[in-house]
Amino acid sequence: MSKEKKAAASTAAHLPEHGPIDPATGKEILLEVKHVDITFGKGDNAVRAVKDASFNIMKGETFSLVGESGSGKTTVGRAVIRVNPCAAGEILYKGVRISGDIPKSLDREVIRNIQMVFQDPAASLNERATVDYIISEGLYNFNLFENEADRVRKVETMIEEVGLLPEHLTRYPHEFSGGQRQRIGLARAMVMEPELVIADEPISALDVSIRAQVLNLLKKFQADRDVTYLFIAHDLSIVRYISDHIGVIYKGNIVEIAPTEELFDFPLHPYTHSLISAIPIPDPKLEKHKALYTYDPSIHDYSEDKPELVNIGHDHYVYGNKKEIEEYKAIREAGKVVRSITILTEEEEAEREKQRKSEEVSLTSGEYILDTPLHDTGNVWLAVLSFFLPILGLIGAFIFRKHNYIRNYKQCRKGALIGLGLIAAIVLIFGILLIISIL
Repeated sequence: MSKEKKAAASTAAHLPEHGPIDPATGKEILLEVKHVDITFGKGDNAVRAVKDASFNIMKGETFSLVGESGSGKTTVGRAVIRVNPCAAGEILYKGVRISGDIPKSLDREVIRNIQMVFQDPAASLNERATVDYIISEGLYNFNLFENEADRVRKVETMIEEVGLLPEHLTRYPHEFSGGQRQRIGLARAMVMEPELVIADEPISALDVSIRAQVLNLLKKFQADRDVTYLFIAHDLSIVRYISDHIGVIYKGNIVEIAPTEELFDFPLHPYTHSLISAIPIPDPKLEKHKALYTYDPSIHDYSEDKPELVNIGHDHYVYGNKKEIEEYKAIREAGKVVRSITILTEEEEAEREKQRKSEEVSLTSGEYILDTPLHDTGNVWLAVLSFFLPILGLIGAFIFRKHNYIRNYKQCRKGALIGLGLIAAIVLIFGILLIISIL
């Protein structure tokens, strides 16, 4: 992007009618996430939840962000709707920067054009409000109706489109099932006629039979209204049905991005491989003998050659250092579909069971499962007790340090040192006063 365009992106007060065109595909780019870092906390307690995240979402398509719990999926989605601030990088909507400080007029347009469907349908709805008011709230805030009759018409039309009835509008959220509440949340978002909807695991809290209905609703709205989705999920089998592109995120790093079938045919990053291998097989006999591939991040050596997200061709991006990228390119150019799911023979299954039992024995013999103990919370009361009992505090700090309870160790050490310092000061003052009294 030229300097002039960058300046325009940072100072625009309103959104343009269309976004920039991707020269490679000729499609309109609706959302651009560029080298975004998201950090929570400050100083020693700072946690870098998202690291150098970059991806584009084309208008009218579904981009799915997949990863295990705590990987940073929802954090990215909340950054797009301007809830989580970006520590670095920027987010562009139709070529206009929407992250950081923006004009109030632009902020209102972003709220109007980008809506979110939340994971928990019970917690995301106001229990004190009727369904009619919940769906109408956005219409009231942005004055998106001509008169009361127009508002009622819009709300009734939307409630019917999501599969509910107009008589449901006078009821409260607690009177509905989980699937019905999620439909209400979807109606609340869609009545605003948004261009981009962030669906944050909208089906994970629902029964399996209801999931398909909600997914079909999302596809229906996309076909009828040309809605674009950022779909956040942890289940690759679900996103394969709904997605045009899939991004895989691991501990804040986006490790792979590709078109849906490209990703399933050529899962190049080991973490993607592990996610696909975890997809259940409908046949119980095959599922029983399936070999799960477990991702081990220690296989990467990034001490000198630092990794980055690289396009290896075929619109396929993979995260790795130069050596790994060359290996990924070679696999992809060979054109042979990567086998992600392996079914073991009876002999291989017996060998795996033998290995599993030997690992259990080694763990019970004294190996630590967690690098950081579960109860290493650094409770402030440890510092308080160590302040009043500094000798015991130093003993406790030594024990915590020996067993890798680093946070608890720091609290005990801090309290004990302050307590000993106070005692030393009191003794010194008392000694000086004693000497003065004698003289």
